[in-house]
Amino acid sequence: MDGHGPAHGERLARIAGHFKPVEASGHGGVLQTGACSAGDSAGYERRNASLDDVVIVAALRTPMTKAKRGLLKDTTADELLAAVLKAVVQRTGVEPEAVGDIVIGSVLGPSSQRANECRIAAFFAGFPETVPIHTVNRQCSSGLQAVASVAAAIKSGYIDIGIAGGVETMSLNPMKWEGGVNPRIQTMRETASCLMPMGITSENVAQRFGVTREQQDRFAVDSHRKAAAAQRAGKFKDEIVHVATKVKHPKTGDVVDVVVTEDDGIRADSSTAMLSKLRPAFKEGGSTTAGNSSQVTDGASAVLLMTRREALRRRLPVLGVFRSFAAVGVDPAVMGIGPAVAIPAALEKAGLTLEDIDVFELNEAFASQATYVMGKLGLDPMKVNPNGGAIALGHPLGNTGSRCTAALLHEMRRRGRAARFGVVTMCIGSGMGAAAVFERGGEVDDLNVGPVAQQGHLSRDARV
Repeated sequence: MDGHGPAHGERLARIAGHFKPVEASGHGGVLQTGACSAGDSAGYERRNASLDDVVIVAALRTPMTKAKRGLLKDTTADELLAAVLKAVVQRTGVEPEAVGDIVIGSVLGPSSQRANECRIAAFFAGFPETVPIHTVNRQCSSGLQAVASVAAAIKSGYIDIGIAGGVETMSLNPMKWEGGVNPRIQTMRETASCLMPMGITSENVAQRFGVTREQQDRFAVDSHRKAAAAQRAGKFKDEIVHVATKVKHPKTGDVVDVVVTEDDGIRADSSTAMLSKLRPAFKEGGSTTAGNSSQVTDGASAVLLMTRREALRRRLPVLGVFRSFAAVGVDPAVMGIGPAVAIPAALEKAGLTLEDIDVFELNEAFASQATYVMGKLGLDPMKVNPNGGAIALGHPLGNTGSRCTAALLHEMRRRGRAARFGVVTMCIGSGMGAAAVFERGGEVDDLNVGPVAQQGHLSRDARV
């Protein structure tokens, strides 16, 4: 046989089909590989790396420290946020003036004041007056909503580069209701439930869905165990920005300069025996305690997003790709179940299934609701919060979504090809859930590394 029969021609045609030039769009053509089945865990074939993909090139956070007691207790929101805004542009070399918009999630600070503080933070971080900034508040998902909002702005073509983030100073802005309460609220079950203390919603989840005190305490111990192991192994170092600040001694009033470098809420010696001694925090005879609830914490984070085209032009490594986002509403009285509805919604938008996800960052507002979500969806515990969650690290409300995004992307980078897809998700006060799907940045065909500078003589028909 001469090797040039019909089968040979069919094979050549199939191989040639894997190479497709991207249509020129003012940026020049780019030679790209076509889709091919590569044996991935995902339910669909390996996709091309589109130049219009929204990608993340940096995701950083401050240490998270205990509200009222930690080393960040006297640090204002503008100083906290300035630290991470400055770090994301410094570490990537992106010029501050190139950023099209900055969106910051924040919950507890007075709305107009916090918006002004974020603008001040941008100036502190070296951004010029031409770079705009605004805040968003979707309660506990505010930081993730900021990421989704920036991704949407990039995808729609409004901007090429944007920064999303979150900030919360729970030491300086405690949780409280401002002003009076409309008496009409009590005439509807749903509206009355919107004012229900979060701890009571945790008790409702535990009671309605049969989550025991023992299950909650075991979950909390696991969170501390995993976080302590991650801290010892140095896994948080790549995502943490050191914060130089001042702290006032609570008794003497002396002010000293400090550099905050690590989280301070992790209890490596936590045990179910210790937690079982704690009294219920919200309801007589209940099961939710201070030990199996998220910690009240201070912190900030920032995520730098851009088009893949821009990342290639700047030769920046891609940490992750934003694939989808969903926010859904649930009964406010059991708001903690939100992720059980939001995760499937986000996966459907991404064309994925639960089996395709390698890592979940599930915010641990309460052990009751996190345990319920894992059981309801049948999540593999080994895939959920591999480095601990909010019970060990803390839950600075507006910061959590972008903090979890940083945690997920750095963990997926460490795992390499063992982790292609990840999910960030959380419940939301007043009865909602949110989830976003990310793909690891390196999970594309090797040929997609940048524009072809000159003809590589692949064939006479190749166009660049």
